[in-house]
Parts: sequence; structure tokens; C-alpha cells
Amino acid sequence: MLVHELAQGGQPNDMAIIDHERRYTYEDFQGAVTACRDYLYAKGVRQGDRVAIFSRNSADYVFAYFGIVSLGAMAVPINFQLSLREIAFIIKDSGAKHIMTYQPLEIDDILWEMGYFVQTVRHDIAKCGIRQEGLSAAPPLPEDFSPQNPCVLIYTSGTTGSPKGAVLSHQNLISNAKQMIHMGCESHHRVLCVLPMYHCFGWTCSVLYPFYHGARVVILDSFTPKETIDVIRREGITDIYVVPSMCSLITRLGTAEDMKSLRLVVSGGTTLPQKIADDFIEKFGVSISEGYGLSETSPVVTMNPAGKAKVGSIGPMVPEIEWRLIDGDGRDVPQGEAGELIVKGPNIMLGYWNLPEATKEAFRDGWFHTGDVARVDEDGYLYIVDRLKDMIISMGENIYPREVEELIYKFPGIQEAAVIGVEDKLRGQAGACYYSLLPGATINIRELKKYLQQNLALYKIPREFHELDALPRTATGKIAKRMILKHFKVTPKKS
Repeated sequence: MLVHELAQGGQPNDMAIIDHERRYTYEDFQGAVTACRDYLYAKGVRQGDRVAIFSRNSADYVFAYFGIVSLGAMAVPINFQLSLREIAFIIKDSGAKHIMTYQPLEIDDILWEMGYFVQTVRHDIAKCGIRQEGLSAAPPLPEDFSPQNPCVLIYTSGTTGSPKGAVLSHQNLISNAKQMIHMGCESHHRVLCVLPMYHCFGWTCSVLYPFYHGARVVILDSFTPKETIDVIRREGITDIYVVPSMCSLITRLGTAEDMKSLRLVVSGGTTLPQKIADDFIEKFGVSISEGYGLSETSPVVTMNPAGKAKVGSIGPMVPEIEWRLIDGDGRDVPQGEAGELIVKGPNIMLGYWNLPEATKEAFRDGWFHTGDVARVDEDGYLYIVDRLKDMIISMGENIYPREVEELIYKFPGIQEAAVIGVEDKLRGQAGACYYSLLPGATINIRELKKYLQQNLALYKIPREFHELDALPRTATGKIAKRMILKHFKVTPKKS
């Protein structure tokens, strides 16, 4: 199966997409994809071309993506919050000649400076799904076009350098939608897409997966708590995919009546603090199914099954994935101990775009190395301990920041927290805690340290504490630790 064939996933008269006041049946959906396909072919897009999509969430985004890949071209989703230089890097690196955009994009001078002497063609994404007179029908894909052909080029966030383009095939994405079978989506369900479509989590889980089951996708172009709560109530939303910060805001502002239609809440993108999960469950009576994945894995690797979630766990492995937990020497760790998670499966990327060495490093002996440290319980549920790159080594001891952060979140008055490794002349590294407070709250750092001393080994307690108005986040809701270190070096809070 190919990704654009998901437009045929529902009955012709069933509702497929709701985008504010615009509503499209599955028959309308197919017509809009065909219109976009014919338009792009007339403009010169051919199999193997890369076509960038620079847009907020919308029905037009869906039509553009499906139209692009239906020609055998590759979609290149771009985070609309990036700077012009970052956008230009992705255009140049991918070799995109066509850009579907929702607003003017003035990057020609930057591309010229970068040595990309290609005249890019801009297309108004809002018009791509509208049938235009005089266009001939684009020819069908060749018979030998395979689901293993590339479909999309997803650029990673670039937290450790320039972004890398993960190449995902049609098979990768369709396989991942099928692997989510335990989430129980059916054709009558209504799925909210409020996560950004340029991100693999939002796209696969809240767009492709419901289309695979002929369900309805309700689109919001951005997350604002009030509008999101209103739409959940008004449209009778059954399934939502969110990041932890969204859960926290919905808990603070929503009511049980607002959330009565929900059957499934899935959190991903970053680890879910247990307090946020507990507060949500207590207020709304709906559990949160935490999942885990990466752009390179299309993205879902694990997921708590609907109705069988374990708070604090990322759930069991989804079907058709082989996995291991290994130590630094590549050996399997004993049961119950933590190790790096490595995986194989039909959802794992083809490789990094034009980066053979990075691809070779990511795939060792056929296994994809996630860079995340996890442990597994007796029921097969996994728990992320931390990122390997975030681990702090102090006097030879390993400190996993997430363990410390979970405790800090439970301290009264704390809204969000991040523990980051900093240089220490004596210990090599030590932890620095950056935190923000709930509105109107104050805390005593001495009391916070005392609380941590009662619950942690002394070497795990952060050396310093910094209070910020708010912790910076990435567009997908992750706390941006690298940005904190770069921009928020402040005087430690006194005891």
C-alpha cells in the first residue's frame, strides 16, 4: 500500500477532514488529492523530486502531501517556526526545487550565499487542492513503483549539529500505522490533529493512522488551550495525541464535562512527568497512554495499549519490531537493568539523506541505535531512563537527569524542571537544575534540597538551581536543554 492511497480509507460519503469551517468527505478528499497531483505534474514535478511543504496545519497540507507522494516525489516537511537560514539549509540539503508554502518565503538571497543556484518554484498551498481548468490528468505511477520507494524526508531537530534528513518509505509509514492496532481506532472515531503536521509524531499518529481506519481527522492549525478544549467538546473528539505540556494546560483549564467524549489520550514527543499524568487522570478520569518513538522510526516504537496503560512506562513494543537493551560493549543487559534500546522493523528509516557515514553509525550490525537508555519490567513494558547524550557522569557515577526531574516535579510549586550536566572541576560533571514555578508560587531552595536528599543519593543532587520565568521548548513541546545552556546562564539561587 502507498501513503496517498489512504485517501480511499473511508466510505465516499463519510467525513474525512474537518478544518475549522471546511468539511471534506472521503470523496472530496480524493478529488482534492487528484487536483493537486495534476497541478504539480503540470508544473514539472516528477518521480524522485523533492518538494518542500512550508505550512501550518490545514486540510491543504494534507492535500499537498498526498499529491506530492502520489507522483512518486518526496515530501519535505519544514518546521514553519525555523529561521530563514535554517529553512534555506533544508531546501539546499534536500535539493528541493518546488516549495508549497502558505506565506511568502524570502530565502533566495540566503540560498545564493549557500551556493544553491537553483530557481525554486513557489506554489500557494491553499490552491493546490482546487481543480484548475485545462490541466491534463497526470499519468499513473509506473507498475514497478514499490512501497519501499522513498516517500518523505524528515529533518531531525539538529540538537547535536546540522539537521539530518531521515528518509522514510511508503512502507515505513504504512507499517507504522498498522503497528498501532492496539490503540483501537475505528471509522466512527474523531481524531484531533493539533500537533504540527511537519513532525512525524503528529503526522503518523493523528493523520495517517486515523485515515488508515477510515476515521475523521479534525485539524487545528496551532495549540491554544481554550480553542483546543472548545473543539474537543464541540466535535466530540474521541482520540487526541499531545505532548506533556499540552496535558498540563488542558488539566488546568478544562472540565470533566469538556473531556467526556475522550476515549484515548496519547502523549509522546518527550517523557511524560508522572505528576502531569496523575493530575490529568484525577480530573478527567481518562488515563494517558504514553508512547515513544523517533523520526527515524516513523515514529512509533512503543505504545501503552488503550485501557492498559502503566503510568511512567512508554508501554510495550508495538508488533513486528525486534529489540534489545545493550551495554556499552554491545552485550544484552540482565533482566531489569538499563541499557541502550536498539531496534529492527518495517518502520525503521531507509537511512539519512546523503549521509552514508551517519547512516552507518546509526545502523550497526543491522540494528538501529536509538541513543535512549531504557529498562523493561516483567510484563514487557519499557521505561525510558534517559538519553545517552543527556547522562551526567559525576566522579565516575552515572546520573540520569530524568530520575532527578521526576522528583523535582513532585515538589510543591514546581511547574517544570530540567536537569542538565555542567562542567565541574572536582567531579568532571555535575547537575544544574533549571525550573519555573506555578502562578503565584514561591519555593525555598533549602527545602527543595532537603527533599532531594531524602530521596536521592547525594551525588545525584544538582549542584546549582536556577529559576526562570519559563523553560524554552522546541516546536514539538520538548524542553530545549541546549537552548537553556546557551541563553540562560544565570546566578544560582541562594539557599
